[in-house]
Amino acid sequence: MTLQLDVTEKPQSPAKTKLAVIDTDIHNYDVYDDPVFNDIITNYLATEWQEYHKMLGMRGHYGGGYPRAQPNAARTDAWPPSGRPPGTDLEFMREQLLDAFDMDYGILNPLAGAGGQVNREYGAQLARAINEYQIAEWLELEPRLRASILVNYEDADLAAEEIHRLGDNKGFVQVILVARTQEPLGRRKYWKMYEAALEYDLPIGIHFGGLGGHPLTAGGWPSYYIEDHCGMAQAFQAQVASLVCEGVFEHFPELRIVIIEGGFAWMPSLAWRLDQSWKKLRAETPYLKKAPSEYIQEHFWLSTQPMEEPRHQAHFEQLLEQMDGGRRLMFATDYPHWDFDSPDRAVPSTLPLETRRNIMAENARQFYKLD
Repeated sequence: MTLQLDVTEKPQSPAKTKLAVIDTDIHNYDVYDDPVFNDIITNYLATEWQEYHKMLGMRGHYGGGYPRAQPNAARTDAWPPSGRPPGTDLEFMREQLLDAFDMDYGILNPLAGAGGQVNREYGAQLARAINEYQIAEWLELEPRLRASILVNYEDADLAAEEIHRLGDNKGFVQVILVARTQEPLGRRKYWKMYEAALEYDLPIGIHFGGLGGHPLTAGGWPSYYIEDHCGMAQAFQAQVASLVCEGVFEHFPELRIVIIEGGFAWMPSLAWRLDQSWKKLRAETPYLKKAPSEYIQEHFWLSTQPMEEPRHQAHFEQLLEQMDGGRRLMFATDYPHWDFDSPDRAVPSTLPLETRRNIMAENARQFYKLD
């Protein structure tokens, strides 16, 4: 359910629903032309890179360039009284999100375009600065928050270096990438990054966004933001197929992947299509030891946002049954963006209590090892 929260209507208290809440997609940094974002980067960048950032920085392949539905892609009520951009004010985030829904935990996913930078070393420095910002201004101040390690994913050596730097910090629970990369994520150029993540038992999060220098669709560039926004599922499907077919999970059998803000209704049909093709084309990938759907079921988790809403409730229940009963589905709000999913409305109340409990918190608690 994608909606903009009505600030005149108070959210239903989790005490009434009896459900714990863990939000797996909170944004505390976005790439937008705002002086506060630039100040954040400058404050945490290494001294020798600050002048570069002011004069030449943020030249990369990120974002679609389409006008957003709302300024900063944010809910209209998400602008803090402090004047800071949405998502950058911890106290206001507590008020609107963490406290409002009595959340157990929230996972921070900063979007800074680090992997899309033309200057690879600058991209790595940008990622390092944002990670330091997360430690100082979020993790050290709010015990309910955990964060994703931002990396320059297009350079596996630099990405691995940042993972090794922060991998022992328990405040970080995954490595964050985007769906639109320069090459499919199954390619060997990315493998050193996966190897580093596994050393610290960190999953890889693939989040909505990026550009990679290529059109979103196989048919070329879309005309409108709605096409770009809704078409992102195509990029996620391509990444799932690549990771499976390139043999990543045979080489890294413990690697865990979570799809964030990509929807989830497409996954069963993709798994079915891959299986049918693999039966006829398996000679092409002799290193695969089992059907693609088995790799998908063992290695992929998904976030709920955007929540899929079939017209008939029974169809939603069938969808969950095709997805291992929803045991690999984790709740996400996408705060503070305009397509925010409210914890008290997103998951159908007609689902069994155990299923709702798992989706809202327990799947994420286990996946991220939060307790």
